[in-house]
Amino acid sequence: YRRERSLTLRSSSSALYNNLAVLCPPARPPAFGAVHGTTLSLLGSEGPPRQLQARGGGSALSTPLLTQAAWCKLPSRVLLVLTSQRGVQMYDSDGSTMVFWHALDVPEQPAAHSVFARGIAAAGGRFICVGTSFGAVLVFDIPPKGTNVTLSEVLEQHRDPITDIAAEQGQAPDRAGDLVTADDSGTLCLWSTGEEFTLLGMIPGSGSTCSSVALWNGIVAAGYGNGQIRLWEAGSGRIRAQVSAHARWIYALDLAPLTGKLLSGAEDSFVHVWKLSRNPDTDDIEIQHCHAECVTDTQVCGARFCDPAGDTFAVTGYDLSEILCYGPA
Repeated sequence: YRRERSLTLRSSSSALYNNLAVLCPPARPPAFGAVHGTTLSLLGSEGPPRQLQARGGGSALSTPLLTQAAWCKLPSRVLLVLTSQRGVQMYDSDGSTMVFWHALDVPEQPAAHSVFARGIAAAGGRFICVGTSFGAVLVFDIPPKGTNVTLSEVLEQHRDPITDIAAEQGQAPDRAGDLVTADDSGTLCLWSTGEEFTLLGMIPGSGSTCSSVALWNGIVAAGYGNGQIRLWEAGSGRIRAQVSAHARWIYALDLAPLTGKLLSGAEDSFVHVWKLSRNPDTDDIEIQHCHAECVTDTQVCGARFCDPAGDTFAVTGYDLSEILCYGPA
């Protein structure tokens, strides 16, 4: 890979996990989004740059901080989902029309920990899952069109704030889950989606936060606060590989579904590209290092592939007012 271009943001990127959203429409340039404070900066494939503001949810108090943004691709539509300290906002794909707003239940007596939503994934063809600081995962049933979004289920398995959620990006083997949720303690839960979501297994945490997860062909890739990437079997929950990938906290993982390439970005200013595969003879999960890129003096907080094959990727950094784009060397 080599550095290609930079896209200028109206404001810098906040130091949040997975703070880069990328939408790759067919036959059009990708669209990008990065969170700064109370706003989301959008750089669309069409039209001028724009900013979306966090909703206060009927409260006259100060505007809440955004915690994440992601495009969710369902078979019938694409929605842009924002999470904040007050709730969940859903927009059509270009951010022009709000489709749905869900307020978080804020306790009357302020608890010791803050209230927020974080972790966004489309799942099961018609659901969007969003995590919360209470450890609950909200499952929203999305109609093919219109605004009649309903909260169909709440998954209450985690005891710590949700950090990230990922859905299967390839073909799940038999009896393997197609959704994984991660939390601040490093615990992972594997789910099977459907009319009702079924918990298939739990991988207990080992003292380090799991900041980002990806799921591909029954392989769970998880990035941790200690700089490690661990690969787990989504069917059995067994660990299959462990790599000391970064010197500092991992902030972002992304996966290219066509090739199994894995992108990792961390506080140590490095972005790495890895290749996941299964050995056809032994069925072992293998990981191979493909590329390293140093983003000088930058705490990387977002890294995403910009195409399904993983030939191009983009990076955001804390206090960096641009998105850095990389393409084939």
